[in-house]
Amino acid sequence: MAGPDNQPECKKTQNISTILASEGVEFLLRGEAKVPLSSDGKTTCLYFSANWCRPCKSFTPQLVQLYNQLTKLGKKIEIIFISFDRDEEGFKEHFKCMPWLAVPFDVNLHRRLSNHYHIDHIPSFIPLGSDGMSMEEDAAVLIEDYGTDAFPFTRERREELKAMDDAKRQGGKLEELLAYEGRNYLISGHGREMWVSELVGKTVGLYFGAHWCPPCRAFTTQLTEAYNELLLTAPYQSFEIIFISTDRDSKEFDLHVRNMPWLAIPYEEDKTRQDLCRIFDIKKIPALVLVGPDGKTISTNGRAMVSLYGAKAFPFTQRKIAELEADMRKEGDGLPHHVKDPKHEHVLKLDMAKAYVCDFCRKHGRFWAFSCDVCDYDLHPTCLEEPF
Repeated sequence: MAGPDNQPECKKTQNISTILASEGVEFLLRGEAKVPLSSDGKTTCLYFSANWCRPCKSFTPQLVQLYNQLTKLGKKIEIIFISFDRDEEGFKEHFKCMPWLAVPFDVNLHRRLSNHYHIDHIPSFIPLGSDGMSMEEDAAVLIEDYGTDAFPFTRERREELKAMDDAKRQGGKLEELLAYEGRNYLISGHGREMWVSELVGKTVGLYFGAHWCPPCRAFTTQLTEAYNELLLTAPYQSFEIIFISTDRDSKEFDLHVRNMPWLAIPYEEDKTRQDLCRIFDIKKIPALVLVGPDGKTISTNGRAMVSLYGAKAFPFTQRKIAELEADMRKEGDGLPHHVKDPKHEHVLKLDMAKAYVCDFCRKHGRFWAFSCDVCDYDLHPTCLEEPF
């Protein structure tokens, strides 16, 4: 996405109405109607966008929804569309879906306005201060993250929202994380439901993934093995997993959940799923966030714990991981560094491996393996016959 060409800036002592008036603009557009320039005490926001811009065409429907919801709630907001389109046909095509105002199409005027407000990418959503001159930070990402909660898009509101996220992440209240507007239960692909309140006092894994993602499908298998192993032991009563889907549609979600033995946030509850991704800063999937019995986050790197240690990592505390690492080192100290086994023609070397498949018993292994430097061969220490 490209920014505008450099042009002389407008005087920064002018608000948007006087800037437009000084440029000879006598009215704004709302649909086919002409609207006089005015300053009516509303929160005014400038929306820089273009019909040719794919991110803009994705963001605009979100902005329409936000505008309609805020208007319905009686919030005083106005948006003015300033086009980056290359021709009037593109401008009209883009504007026809917008319920707010627009500056009439004028490439040179739009360029000067974008320079004045230092717009170097689109979409950009710039809230203006109550004086109509000062600028808040671009709020496009804020709107994507928080929706109507982002209003009135000020720096103070950003700080409030961040503090609320921090409180949910660190405050130890699962109900605030997982329940939403009357829905206080979780579902499973097998018809099981559980009240969120039943999770209080348990260690909870928040599993972020999607069916379209091959690494997620592989990790789901690992996680299922660990979960089912814990199912057979007493600690299982103190452990549960919640799936937070990033699937593209409900069909993918249903396919994924059908093969999972644990619970999930309902797919139609998009806001809760998005909120959890934001609160725990999920940048890539699969991801497993572990929340302790006190409701506070133990680790955001649960995927590595499960991949390396499986069910043995429960309850996933740093103390438990330190114990497992000490046991692993002790086990390695008791193994020979090189062996010759009659099942393989080459000398095998002791290696540490996070995960592998034994070429003799065909079962998965972790931690220590006897591996061949000549060919791709791995052997469980327990499958060894004759140490060298």
